[in-house]
Amino acid sequence: MLGEPPRKLAMVLPALRAGGRMNFWYAAGPHIFETIEVNMPSGRIRWFDAKKGYGFIAGDDGKDVFLPQTALPQGVRNPRKGAKVEYSVIEGNRGQVAMGVTMVASAPSLVKATRPKPDDMAAIVEDLIKLLDSAGNGLRRHRYPSAADSRKLATLLRAVADDFDVQD
Repeated sequence: MLGEPPRKLAMVLPALRAGGRMNFWYAAGPHIFETIEVNMPSGRIRWFDAKKGYGFIAGDDGKDVFLPQTALPQGVRNPRKGAKVEYSVIEGNRGQVAMGVTMVASAPSLVKATRPKPDDMAAIVEDLIKLLDSAGNGLRRHRYPSAADSRKLATLLRAVADDFDVQD
C-alpha cells in the first residue's frame, strides 16, 4: 500500500493570461484551491535564428534569456528582432530559459521604414519596365542580353524586390 500523498504536493495549472499577468490555480490539498497571481517577465527579441532553432530575449530587467523554438507560440516560426514578448522563465543548465512565449507587439519593419517615397519608386519601376522591354525584345530575337546587361538587370530587380518585400 502506497499510502496517502504528501499534503505539500501541489499541482499548478495555468488559467488565464491578461495584461502581463498569469493566474494559476494552486491545489493546496484535496479540495482546497487558491489563486496565485504571477507577473510575467517581458522583453524584446534580441535575435533569433530559425535554422538553428533558438535565439535570445533581452529582458526588461536587463538579463538575457535563452529562447528555444519550442517556446514560441504556434504559427510563429521566425520572430522579428525587436518584437515585444512576454514569457515565463525556468532555470536551465546554462541559465534562464524562456517558456510559454506570447507575442505582445511586432517590431516595425526595417524595410518599410527605409523604402523610397512612392513618387521615387514609380520612376524606378518605369525605368525598370523599359529595361525589361529591351531585354524581352532581344529574347524574342533569340538573343540573351550581354553578361554586363544581365548583371545590371538582376541587381536592379533584386533591389526593387527588396523595396516591395514588406513582412507584416
